[in-house]
Amino acid sequence: MTVATGGLDGVVAAKTVMSHVDGEAGRLIVRGYDLGDLADRFTFEELLGVLWDGFVDIRPDSIRADLGEARMEAFGILQTCLPLPSNLSAVEQLRFLLSALPDHTLEERQALLAVAAVPVFTAAVLRLRTGRSAIAPDARLNHATDFLRMLRNEPIPDHDSEALDTYLVTVADHGLNASTFAARIIASTQAGLFSAVVGGLCALKGPLHGGAPGPVLDMLDAIGRPENAKTWLTEAVAQGERLMGFGHRIYRVRDPRADVLKAVAKRLKNDTNRIQLAEEIEAAALCVLADQKKGLTLETNVEFYTALVLEALRLPRESFTLIFAMGRVAGWTAHILEQLDGGRIIRPQSDYVGPMPQVAGTA
Repeated sequence: MTVATGGLDGVVAAKTVMSHVDGEAGRLIVRGYDLGDLADRFTFEELLGVLWDGFVDIRPDSIRADLGEARMEAFGILQTCLPLPSNLSAVEQLRFLLSALPDHTLEERQALLAVAAVPVFTAAVLRLRTGRSAIAPDARLNHATDFLRMLRNEPIPDHDSEALDTYLVTVADHGLNASTFAARIIASTQAGLFSAVVGGLCALKGPLHGGAPGPVLDMLDAIGRPENAKTWLTEAVAQGERLMGFGHRIYRVRDPRADVLKAVAKRLKNDTNRIQLAEEIEAAALCVLADQKKGLTLETNVEFYTALVLEALRLPRESFTLIFAMGRVAGWTAHILEQLDGGRIIRPQSDYVGPMPQVAGTA
């Protein structure tokens, strides 16, 4: 039996057509497309058609309309779940609402409803937490535009919609990450697609997986001005603090998603865009890390420019994990469908390192 290292590093746990993460080359391939080509070529709705191809009986050219109808269905379910428990965090309220989805419809309908429900529920959660009423979806709009409209209750500029759409495409799938693996394990038991999606969200809720973009902005707040960057960052590293937005479990070079989102952030010109400050802090951080962490490769990861994009879209920091789930649910559903298409129940072995029973008659 092969004994896995801590964290299952290097262990192949599934064969998949969904995505390949090449950490040495800094390359992400999603169903045959390099990430940069994917983000330039496809809308989020079109990406769903790419990810679900061969696993659901849905025409790619109908997904936008089908997803719009599913958002309306999700809003109806939302109404039956109000008022929300007030003692839960925003992501916990999203978990509560997703748990109301029934695991007994056709798989293609489940996949559509899961993807549709996350933005509908997220917009409602964020509005309800600030004393505002939930806004019903508009099935005629694309996914990203409708989410921003449900959240802001105002017409959405094209550049905001396009920025969010590119973000959703960029984070939709990323190999067998913790939340995707959790979703596949649950799916392998045939517990149901919605149960697997909830499990994926529960894994994403952990700060080591989906919670880093907010602290990136906290770091920018603390530094404040470019001239403060080197001193602040040097002191933080010397005290053993992790610089948020740098380093990745898989990538040994720059995270390719960071460049896509950096370009998105640069296109979002408004009063909340701190792209120039972020670029200067990024350059200082890479210099400090190279000097203080010799032998380690700690490059910019997806979270750094995610924070800038979501801030420029006027999204509150408590929403960042929920927005991440809006994109990643595309990958979760695709992996779940792939697992249900013929995968066995996932049941690895463990290496027992505890004490053995004492043999009778021995001291």
